Amino acid sequence: MVVSEKTERAMLELGLTSYEIKAYSVLVQYGPMTAINISKQSNVPYSKIYDVLGSLEKKGWIETDHSRPSKFYPKPPSTSLETMRMRFDSNRKKNETQVISELSPLFDKRGSKERPDIWIVRGQFNILTKLKEMLESCTTDLMVATPLVLDAVVDLALPLMIALKSKGVRIMVMCTENAGENHMKNISKWGEVRVRSQMFAGGVISDSREVLILLGADEPSSAVAIWADHPSLANFSANYFQYLWNDSKSYSRSSA
Repeated sequence: MVVSEKTERAMLELGLTSYEIKAYSVLVQYGPMTAINISKQSNVPYSKIYDVLGSLEKKGWIETDHSRPSKFYPKPPSTSLETMRMRFDSNRKKNETQVISELSPLFDKRGSKERPDIWIVRGQFNILTKLKEMLESCTTDLMVATPLVLDAVVDLALPLMIALKSKGVRIMVMCTENAGENHMKNISKWGEVRVRSQMFAGGVISDSREVLILLGADEPSSAVAIWADHPSLANFSANYFQYLWNDSKSYSRSSA
């Protein structure tokens, strides 16, 4: 069985090797079989097949009846993925504890006096992480300008925005007319929304003290943003946002 290139790439990124993918795919297609037959059907060298199958069993993708000769059985993909997720979460927590316990005291001792006022943040995940930090530390007001409303941002922001609203933070969201009616309705539940016909850039300003300016990108991996807590830049950004806000049309769910 030959899986699609897209599925193979996904399985590789999940931590399986090329040989493991071939062996598991054969078992999914033909059902339980012995190691020698798996080797023949998958073109995995017989000298490596037991190592491959042992690794698949350890990772939770197959199981064996330990008969003579042993037969190997594929587990459902959903079960295998859940096993991998639990193992990954467990390892991640253990590794996080190790890193934090050893490096945090060193970082705290040195401090961050040499940190620059302006950072270039590259990649969608790094940008979302910085956005999450800003939302978690916001205490008084949050200004958001977004030409596009992305599902990933909405999913990340929703619980944090609810928490901010409960703390009394004023949330102001400015977006374009093509942002999507459902998104604007959801946003209006936890913040004030205003709409403009067009917007040339996006950004987030937290408490008028730090700003994240979003720059356009064709691919998530090439996304770029500028983060700064320089007082002059943050204050200028807040004033410019307020200028655009005053010139934008109010949105309300009742009038939609």
